[in-house]
Amino acid sequence: METMNTAQQQKNNVINNMSLNQENFNNRHKLLKQKGQPDIFSKAYQFIQVEIAKQSNCYPYYKTIDQNEGPVAIIDGKECVMLGSNNYLGLTIHPEVRKAAVEAIEKYGTSLTGSRLLNGTHILHEQLENKLAEFLGKEDALVFTTGYQANLGLISALVGKYDTLIMDKMNHASIYDGSKLAKGNCITFEHNDMMDLEIKLNGLPENTGKLIIIDGLFSMEGDICPLPEIVRLAKKYNARVAVDDAHAVGILGECGKGTSHHYGLEKEIDLVVGTFSKTLASVGGFVAGEKKVVELIKHFGRSVVFSASLPPASAAAALKALEIMQREPDRVERVNMNADYMRERLVNLGYDVGVSETPVIPIMIGNEITTLQMWKELLNEGVYVNCVLHPAVPRDESLLRTSYTSEHTRDHLDKALKVFERLKKKYRI
Repeated sequence: METMNTAQQQKNNVINNMSLNQENFNNRHKLLKQKGQPDIFSKAYQFIQVEIAKQSNCYPYYKTIDQNEGPVAIIDGKECVMLGSNNYLGLTIHPEVRKAAVEAIEKYGTSLTGSRLLNGTHILHEQLENKLAEFLGKEDALVFTTGYQANLGLISALVGKYDTLIMDKMNHASIYDGSKLAKGNCITFEHNDMMDLEIKLNGLPENTGKLIIIDGLFSMEGDICPLPEIVRLAKKYNARVAVDDAHAVGILGECGKGTSHHYGLEKEIDLVVGTFSKTLASVGGFVAGEKKVVELIKHFGRSVVFSASLPPASAAAALKALEIMQREPDRVERVNMNADYMRERLVNLGYDVGVSETPVIPIMIGNEITTLQMWKELLNEGVYVNCVLHPAVPRDESLLRTSYTSEHTRDHLDKALKVFERLKKKYRI
Protein backbone atom coordinates (compact mmCIF):
# COMPACT_ATOMS: atom_id res chain seq x y z
CA MET A 1 0.00 0.00 0.00
CA GLU A 2 2.87 2.33 0.89
CA THR A 3 4.53 1.67 -2.49
CA MET A 4 1.29 2.51 -4.29
CA ASN A 5 0.96 5.76 -2.33
CA THR A 6 4.54 6.71 -3.15
CA ALA A 7 3.99 6.00 -6.84
CA GLN A 8 0.78 8.05 -6.80
CA GLN A 9 2.57 10.92 -5.05
CA GLN A 10 5.31 10.87 -7.72
CA LYS A 11 2.65 10.94 -10.40
CA ASN A 12 0.90 13.88 -8.70
CA ASN A 13 4.21 15.75 -8.42
CA VAL A 14 4.87 15.25 -12.12
CA ILE A 15 1.39 16.50 -13.01
CA ASN A 16 1.76 19.53 -10.72
CA ASN A 17 5.15 20.43 -12.17
CA MET A 18 3.83 19.99 -15.71
CA SER A 19 0.95 22.34 -14.90
CA LEU A 20 3.29 24.90 -13.34
CA ASN A 21 5.68 24.79 -16.29
CA GLN A 22 2.83 25.10 -18.74
CA GLU A 23 1.36 28.04 -16.79
CA ASN A 24 4.73 29.84 -16.76
CA PHE A 25 5.15 29.22 -20.46
CA ASN A 26 1.63 30.38 -21.29
CA ASN A 27 2.04 33.61 -19.30
CA ARG A 28 5.38 34.49 -20.88
CA HIS A 29 4.26 33.46 -24.35
CA LYS A 30 1.12 35.61 -24.01
CA LEU A 31 3.16 38.63 -22.92
CA LEU A 32 5.65 38.29 -25.78
CA LYS A 33 2.88 37.70 -28.29
CA GLN A 34 1.26 40.96 -27.19
CA LYS A 35 4.57 42.69 -27.85
CA GLY A 36 4.95 40.93 -31.20
CA GLN A 37 8.15 39.22 -30.01
CA PRO A 38 8.38 35.42 -30.40
CA ASP A 39 10.51 33.75 -27.71
CA ILE A 40 13.32 31.50 -28.92
CA PHE A 41 13.23 29.71 -25.55
CA SER A 42 9.61 28.60 -26.02
CA LYS A 43 10.71 25.17 -27.22
CA ALA A 44 12.69 24.70 -24.00
CA TYR A 45 9.72 25.59 -21.79
CA GLN A 46 7.57 23.09 -23.67
CA PHE A 47 10.16 20.31 -23.42
CA ILE A 48 9.01 18.46 -20.30
CA GLN A 49 9.53 14.82 -21.26
CA VAL A 50 12.88 14.63 -19.46
CA GLU A 51 11.39 15.96 -16.24
CA ILE A 52 8.60 13.39 -16.43
CA ALA A 53 11.09 10.54 -16.98
CA LYS A 54 13.36 11.70 -14.14
CA GLN A 55 10.52 12.01 -11.65
CA SER A 56 9.32 8.57 -12.69
CA ASN A 57 12.86 7.30 -11.95
CA CYS A 58 13.12 6.03 -15.52
CA TYR A 59 15.45 8.45 -17.28
CA PRO A 60 18.01 6.41 -19.25
CA TYR A 61 20.46 9.10 -20.41
CA TYR A 62 23.44 10.95 -18.93
CA LYS A 63 23.75 8.22 -16.35
CA THR A 64 26.70 8.88 -14.03
CA ILE A 65 29.28 6.10 -14.12
CA ASP A 66 31.48 6.19 -11.03
CA GLN A 67 34.16 3.95 -12.50
CA ASN A 68 34.48 1.95 -15.70
CA GLU A 69 36.74 -1.07 -15.60
CA GLY A 70 36.00 -2.44 -19.07
CA PRO A 71 33.74 -5.50 -18.69
CA VAL A 72 32.28 -4.10 -15.47
CA ALA A 73 31.44 -0.62 -14.17
CA ILE A 74 30.52 0.95 -10.85
CA ILE A 75 27.16 2.75 -11.12
CA ASP A 76 25.42 4.24 -8.08
CA GLY A 77 27.99 2.44 -5.94
CA LYS A 78 27.10 -0.98 -7.37
CA GLU A 79 29.08 -3.18 -9.76
CA CYS A 80 27.35 -3.82 -13.09
CA VAL A 81 28.22 -5.94 -16.10
CA MET A 82 28.92 -3.28 -18.73
CA LEU A 83 27.10 -4.12 -21.97
CA GLY A 84 26.84 -0.50 -23.08
CA SER A 85 30.34 0.66 -23.99
CA ASN A 86 32.34 0.57 -27.23
CA ASN A 87 35.50 -0.54 -25.44
CA TYR A 88 35.61 -3.56 -27.73
CA LEU A 89 39.12 -4.79 -26.89
CA GLY A 90 39.13 -3.62 -23.27
CA LEU A 91 42.20 -1.45 -23.80
CA THR A 92 41.05 1.49 -21.69
CA ILE A 93 42.10 -0.49 -18.61
CA HIS A 94 45.35 -1.83 -20.04
CA PRO A 95 48.21 -0.73 -17.75
CA GLU A 96 50.48 0.13 -20.69
CA VAL A 97 47.85 2.45 -22.21
CA ARG A 98 47.32 4.23 -18.90
CA LYS A 99 51.05 4.56 -18.34
CA ALA A 100 51.59 6.02 -21.83
CA ALA A 101 48.96 8.71 -21.18
CA VAL A 102 50.44 9.63 -17.78
CA GLU A 103 53.98 9.84 -19.16
CA ALA A 104 52.80 12.06 -22.02
CA ILE A 105 51.22 14.52 -19.57
CA GLU A 106 54.37 14.58 -17.45
CA LYS A 107 56.57 15.22 -20.49
CA TYR A 108 54.38 17.40 -22.72
CA GLY A 109 51.68 18.90 -20.48
CA THR A 110 47.89 18.66 -20.73
CA SER A 111 47.13 20.67 -23.88
CA LEU A 112 48.63 22.23 -26.99
CA THR A 113 46.22 25.23 -26.91
CA GLY A 114 46.09 25.73 -30.66
CA SER A 115 44.96 24.30 -34.00
CA ARG A 116 46.93 21.80 -36.04
CA LEU A 117 47.33 24.45 -38.73
CA LEU A 118 49.20 26.90 -36.52
CA ASN A 119 50.81 25.88 -33.23
CA GLY A 120 49.03 22.62 -32.36
CA THR A 121 50.84 19.95 -34.39
CA HIS A 122 52.92 17.71 -32.12
CA ILE A 123 55.46 14.96 -32.71
CA LEU A 124 52.99 12.44 -31.22
CA HIS A 125 50.39 13.43 -33.84
CA GLU A 126 52.85 12.71 -36.61
CA GLN A 127 53.94 9.41 -35.08
CA LEU A 128 50.32 8.35 -34.73
CA GLU A 129 49.53 9.35 -38.31
CA ASN A 130 52.46 7.34 -39.63
CA LYS A 131 51.48 4.27 -37.60
CA LEU A 132 47.84 4.50 -38.68
CA ALA A 133 48.73 4.81 -42.36
CA GLU A 134 51.04 1.81 -42.10
CA PHE A 135 48.44 -0.24 -40.18
CA LEU A 136 45.67 0.48 -42.71
CA GLY A 137 47.85 0.18 -45.80
CA LYS A 138 47.44 3.82 -46.84
CA GLU A 139 49.93 6.49 -47.91
CA ASP A 140 49.08 9.01 -45.23
CA ALA A 141 46.73 9.83 -42.36
CA LEU A 142 45.49 12.93 -40.56
CA VAL A 143 44.56 13.03 -36.86
CA PHE A 144 41.57 15.06 -35.65
CA THR A 145 40.48 16.00 -32.13
CA THR A 146 37.35 13.78 -32.36
CA GLY A 147 36.00 11.14 -34.71
CA TYR A 148 32.97 13.37 -35.29
CA GLN A 149 35.28 16.08 -36.62
CA ALA A 150 36.99 13.63 -38.97
CA ASN A 151 33.82 13.22 -41.04
CA LEU A 152 33.10 16.96 -40.95
CA GLY A 153 36.64 17.73 -42.14
CA LEU A 154 36.66 15.13 -44.88
CA ILE A 155 33.31 16.19 -46.36
CA SER A 156 33.79 19.96 -46.04
CA ALA A 157 37.13 19.72 -47.84
CA LEU A 158 36.19 17.35 -50.67
CA VAL A 159 32.55 17.88 -51.65
CA GLY A 160 32.56 21.05 -53.73
CA LYS A 161 29.90 22.94 -55.63
CA TYR A 162 29.79 20.55 -58.59
CA ASP A 163 30.17 17.34 -56.56
CA THR A 164 27.71 14.86 -55.06
CA LEU A 165 27.88 13.03 -51.74
CA ILE A 166 26.03 9.69 -51.69
CA MET A 167 25.18 8.33 -48.23
CA ASP A 168 23.58 5.23 -46.73
CA LYS A 169 20.44 6.30 -44.85
CA MET A 170 21.69 4.64 -41.67
CA ASN A 171 25.07 6.39 -41.62
CA HIS A 172 26.30 8.00 -38.43
CA ALA A 173 25.05 11.47 -37.49
CA SER A 174 28.53 12.95 -38.05
CA ILE A 175 28.25 12.11 -41.76
CA TYR A 176 24.84 13.76 -41.96
CA ASP A 177 26.14 16.82 -40.14
CA GLY A 178 29.18 16.87 -42.40
CA SER A 179 26.87 16.85 -45.41
CA LYS A 180 25.49 20.21 -44.24
CA LEU A 181 28.98 21.65 -44.73
CA ALA A 182 29.21 20.25 -48.26
CA LYS A 183 28.86 22.83 -51.02
CA GLY A 184 27.51 20.28 -53.47
CA ASN A 185 24.56 17.91 -53.75
CA CYS A 186 23.85 15.28 -51.06
CA ILE A 187 21.63 12.23 -51.61
CA THR A 188 20.86 9.06 -49.66
CA PHE A 189 20.13 5.45 -50.60
CA GLU A 190 18.20 2.84 -48.63
CA HIS A 191 20.22 0.98 -46.02
CA ASN A 192 22.57 -1.56 -47.64
CA ASP A 193 20.29 -1.58 -50.71
CA MET A 194 22.60 -1.89 -53.71
CA MET A 195 19.78 -1.66 -56.23
CA ASP A 196 18.77 1.71 -54.80
CA LEU A 197 22.41 2.84 -54.74
CA GLU A 198 22.77 2.04 -58.44
CA ILE A 199 19.55 3.89 -59.27
CA LYS A 200 20.88 6.97 -57.46
CA LEU A 201 24.31 6.75 -59.13
CA ASN A 202 22.77 6.20 -62.56
CA GLY A 203 20.67 9.34 -62.14
CA LEU A 204 23.67 11.61 -61.56
CA PRO A 205 25.30 13.65 -64.35
CA GLU A 206 28.50 12.12 -65.67
CA ASN A 207 30.42 15.36 -65.12
CA THR A 208 29.80 15.50 -61.35
CA GLY A 209 32.41 14.33 -58.84
CA LYS A 210 30.99 11.51 -56.72
CA LEU A 211 31.88 10.34 -53.22
CA ILE A 212 30.09 7.34 -51.68
CA ILE A 213 30.45 7.36 -47.90
CA ILE A 214 29.22 4.52 -45.73
CA ASP A 215 29.64 3.10 -42.25
CA GLY A 216 31.66 -0.09 -42.39
CA LEU A 217 29.93 -1.50 -39.33
CA PHE A 218 26.63 0.16 -38.50
CA SER A 219 26.67 1.20 -34.86
CA MET A 220 23.00 0.62 -34.06
CA GLU A 221 22.15 -2.38 -36.24
CA GLY A 222 25.42 -4.29 -35.87
CA ASP A 223 25.52 -5.28 -39.55
CA ILE A 224 28.30 -4.74 -42.10
CA CYS A 225 28.07 -2.81 -45.36
CA PRO A 226 28.19 -4.89 -48.60
CA LEU A 227 31.53 -3.37 -49.57
CA PRO A 228 32.33 -5.61 -52.59
CA GLU A 229 29.15 -4.48 -54.34
CA ILE A 230 29.71 -0.84 -53.36
CA VAL A 231 33.21 -0.99 -54.85
CA ARG A 232 31.84 -2.54 -58.05
CA LEU A 233 29.26 0.22 -58.45
CA ALA A 234 31.80 2.92 -57.60
CA LYS A 235 34.03 1.73 -60.43
CA LYS A 236 31.11 1.47 -62.83
CA TYR A 237 29.98 5.06 -62.14
CA ASN A 238 33.40 6.64 -61.56
CA ALA A 239 32.85 7.37 -57.86
CA ARG A 240 35.25 7.42 -54.93
CA VAL A 241 34.58 5.44 -51.71
CA ALA A 242 35.08 6.49 -48.08
CA VAL A 243 34.39 4.02 -45.27
CA ASP A 244 33.71 5.16 -41.72
CA ASP A 245 35.27 2.37 -39.68
CA ALA A 246 34.68 3.90 -36.25
CA HIS A 247 33.16 0.64 -34.96
CA ALA A 248 34.90 -1.77 -37.33
CA VAL A 249 38.52 -1.10 -36.35
CA GLY A 250 39.35 -3.68 -33.70
CA ILE A 251 36.49 -5.97 -34.71
CA LEU A 252 36.76 -6.77 -38.42
CA GLY A 253 39.69 -7.95 -40.48
CA GLU A 254 43.14 -9.24 -39.58
CA CYS A 255 44.28 -7.65 -36.28
CA GLY A 256 41.12 -5.54 -36.43
CA LYS A 257 42.17 -3.55 -39.49
CA GLY A 258 38.56 -2.89 -40.46
CA THR A 259 35.95 -3.46 -43.12
CA SER A 260 38.11 -3.23 -46.24
CA HIS A 261 40.56 -5.81 -44.83
CA HIS A 262 37.62 -8.01 -43.79
CA TYR A 263 36.67 -8.20 -47.47
CA GLY A 264 40.23 -8.10 -48.83
CA LEU A 265 39.50 -4.76 -50.53
CA GLU A 266 41.97 -2.48 -48.76
CA LYS A 267 43.49 -1.36 -52.07
CA GLU A 268 40.08 -0.55 -53.53
CA ILE A 269 38.95 1.89 -50.81
CA ASP A 270 39.98 5.51 -51.23
CA LEU A 271 39.54 6.81 -47.68
CA VAL A 272 39.15 5.25 -44.24
CA VAL A 273 37.69 7.30 -41.39
CA GLY A 274 38.03 6.23 -37.78
CA THR A 275 38.01 7.16 -34.14
CA PHE A 276 40.16 6.55 -31.07
CA SER A 277 37.20 6.65 -28.69
CA LYS A 278 36.27 2.99 -29.08
CA THR A 279 38.81 0.25 -29.70
CA LEU A 280 41.80 2.60 -29.43
CA ALA A 281 41.03 3.55 -25.82
CA SER A 282 41.31 7.32 -26.16
CA VAL A 283 39.52 10.18 -27.87
CA GLY A 284 40.13 11.64 -31.32
CA GLY A 285 39.72 10.62 -34.94
CA PHE A 286 41.51 10.18 -38.25
CA VAL A 287 41.25 10.04 -42.02
CA ALA A 288 43.64 7.80 -43.97
CA GLY A 289 44.18 7.67 -47.72
CA GLU A 290 46.23 8.96 -50.64
CA LYS A 291 48.79 11.55 -49.57
CA LYS A 292 47.60 14.30 -51.94
CA VAL A 293 44.00 13.87 -50.76
CA VAL A 294 44.96 13.93 -47.08
CA GLU A 295 46.97 17.10 -47.76
CA LEU A 296 43.88 18.79 -49.19
CA ILE A 297 41.79 17.81 -46.16
CA LYS A 298 44.55 19.07 -43.89
CA HIS A 299 44.27 22.56 -45.38
CA PHE A 300 40.56 22.83 -46.19
CA GLY A 301 38.81 20.60 -43.62
CA ARG A 302 37.05 23.14 -41.43
CA SER A 303 37.02 20.97 -38.32
CA VAL A 304 40.80 20.51 -38.32
CA VAL A 305 41.72 24.06 -39.30
CA PHE A 306 39.44 25.74 -36.73
CA SER A 307 39.73 23.38 -33.71
CA ALA A 308 42.32 22.96 -31.00
CA SER A 309 44.39 19.84 -31.58
CA LEU A 310 44.34 16.50 -29.81
CA PRO A 311 46.12 16.62 -26.40
CA PRO A 312 49.41 14.67 -26.18
CA ALA A 313 48.03 12.22 -23.59
CA SER A 314 45.19 11.20 -25.94
CA ALA A 315 47.59 10.67 -28.83
CA ALA A 316 49.96 8.64 -26.64
CA ALA A 317 47.12 6.42 -25.41
CA ALA A 318 45.92 5.75 -28.96
CA LEU A 319 49.48 4.96 -30.10
CA LYS A 320 49.96 2.42 -27.35
CA ALA A 321 46.51 0.88 -27.92
CA LEU A 322 47.31 0.49 -31.65
CA GLU A 323 50.55 -1.25 -30.74
CA ILE A 324 48.84 -3.67 -28.31
CA MET A 325 46.05 -4.44 -30.78
CA GLN A 326 48.61 -5.67 -33.30
CA ARG A 327 50.66 -7.47 -30.68
CA GLU A 328 47.65 -9.30 -29.19
CA PRO A 329 45.38 -10.29 -32.12
CA ASP A 330 43.63 -12.81 -29.88
CA ARG A 331 41.65 -9.89 -28.41
CA VAL A 332 39.88 -9.51 -31.78
CA GLU A 333 39.06 -13.23 -31.78
CA ARG A 334 37.74 -13.10 -28.20
CA VAL A 335 35.39 -10.16 -28.73
CA ASN A 336 33.81 -11.87 -31.73
CA MET A 337 33.51 -15.18 -29.85
CA ASN A 338 31.74 -13.39 -27.00
CA ALA A 339 29.37 -11.73 -29.47
CA ASP A 340 28.58 -15.05 -31.17
CA TYR A 341 27.88 -16.63 -27.77
CA MET A 342 25.46 -13.87 -26.76
CA ARG A 343 23.73 -13.59 -30.13
CA GLU A 344 22.99 -17.33 -30.28
CA ARG A 345 21.63 -17.44 -26.74
CA LEU A 346 19.55 -14.28 -27.05
CA VAL A 347 17.93 -15.71 -30.17
CA ASN A 348 17.33 -19.00 -28.36
CA LEU A 349 15.56 -17.06 -25.61
CA GLY A 350 13.26 -15.66 -28.28
CA TYR A 351 14.67 -12.16 -28.69
CA ASP A 352 14.82 -10.39 -32.05
CA VAL A 353 18.41 -9.19 -32.61
CA GLY A 354 17.82 -7.88 -36.11
CA VAL A 355 20.58 -8.32 -38.67
CA SER A 356 23.51 -8.14 -36.24
CA GLU A 357 26.62 -10.07 -37.18
CA THR A 358 29.15 -8.26 -34.96
CA PRO A 359 29.73 -7.41 -31.26
CA VAL A 360 27.00 -4.76 -31.58
CA ILE A 361 23.75 -6.61 -30.83
CA PRO A 362 20.45 -4.69 -30.70
CA ILE A 363 17.54 -6.26 -28.84
CA MET A 364 14.34 -5.15 -30.53
CA ILE A 365 11.59 -4.30 -28.02
CA GLY A 366 9.22 -1.93 -29.85
CA ASN A 367 7.15 -0.22 -27.17
CA GLU A 368 8.96 2.73 -25.56
CA ILE A 369 7.54 2.21 -22.06
CA THR A 370 8.49 -1.46 -22.07
CA THR A 371 11.98 -0.57 -23.30
CA LEU A 372 12.42 1.93 -20.46
CA GLN A 373 11.12 -0.52 -17.88
CA MET A 374 13.44 -3.27 -19.07
CA TRP A 375 16.42 -0.91 -19.12
CA LYS A 376 15.71 0.07 -15.51
CA GLU A 377 15.24 -3.52 -14.32
CA LEU A 378 18.45 -4.63 -16.03
CA LEU A 379 20.32 -1.82 -14.26
CA ASN A 380 18.75 -2.70 -10.91
CA GLU A 381 19.97 -6.27 -11.36
CA GLY A 382 23.51 -5.23 -12.28
CA VAL A 383 23.46 -5.18 -16.10
CA TYR A 384 24.00 -1.92 -17.98
CA VAL A 385 22.72 -1.58 -21.56
CA ASN A 386 21.83 1.40 -23.75
CA CYS A 387 18.21 2.44 -24.14
CA VAL A 388 17.44 3.68 -27.68
CA LEU A 389 14.17 5.54 -28.25
CA HIS A 390 12.59 7.84 -30.83
CA PRO A 391 13.94 9.94 -32.58
CA ALA A 392 17.11 7.81 -32.70
CA VAL A 393 14.88 5.06 -34.09
CA PRO A 394 11.35 5.22 -35.60
CA ARG A 395 8.43 5.20 -33.18
CA ASP A 396 7.45 1.75 -31.93
CA GLU A 397 10.91 0.43 -32.88
CA SER A 398 12.66 1.13 -29.58
CA LEU A 399 15.51 -1.18 -28.67
CA LEU A 400 18.18 -2.04 -26.13
CA ARG A 401 21.63 -1.72 -27.67
CA THR A 402 24.18 -4.15 -26.26
CA SER A 403 27.86 -4.37 -27.11
CA TYR A 404 30.62 -6.69 -25.97
CA THR A 405 34.33 -6.70 -25.22
CA SER A 406 37.13 -9.21 -25.42
CA GLU A 407 37.42 -9.00 -21.63
CA HIS A 408 33.92 -10.20 -20.76
CA THR A 409 34.04 -13.62 -19.09
CA ARG A 410 31.38 -16.29 -19.48
CA ASP A 411 30.30 -15.49 -15.92
CA HIS A 412 29.63 -11.87 -16.97
CA LEU A 413 27.65 -12.96 -20.01
CA ASP A 414 25.70 -15.69 -18.23
CA LYS A 415 24.69 -13.24 -15.48
CA ALA A 416 23.23 -10.94 -18.14
CA LEU A 417 21.48 -13.82 -19.91
CA LYS A 418 19.72 -14.86 -16.71
CA VAL A 419 18.25 -11.36 -16.36
CA PHE A 420 17.25 -11.27 -20.03
CA GLU A 421 15.55 -14.66 -19.64
CA ARG A 422 13.48 -13.46 -16.69
CA LEU A 423 12.48 -10.21 -18.40
CA LYS A 424 11.51 -12.05 -21.58
CA LYS A 425 8.92 -14.02 -19.60
CA LYS A 426 7.77 -11.04 -17.55
CA TYR A 427 7.17 -8.67 -20.50
CA ARG A 428 6.24 -11.35 -23.05
CA ILE A 429 8.41 -9.73 -25.70
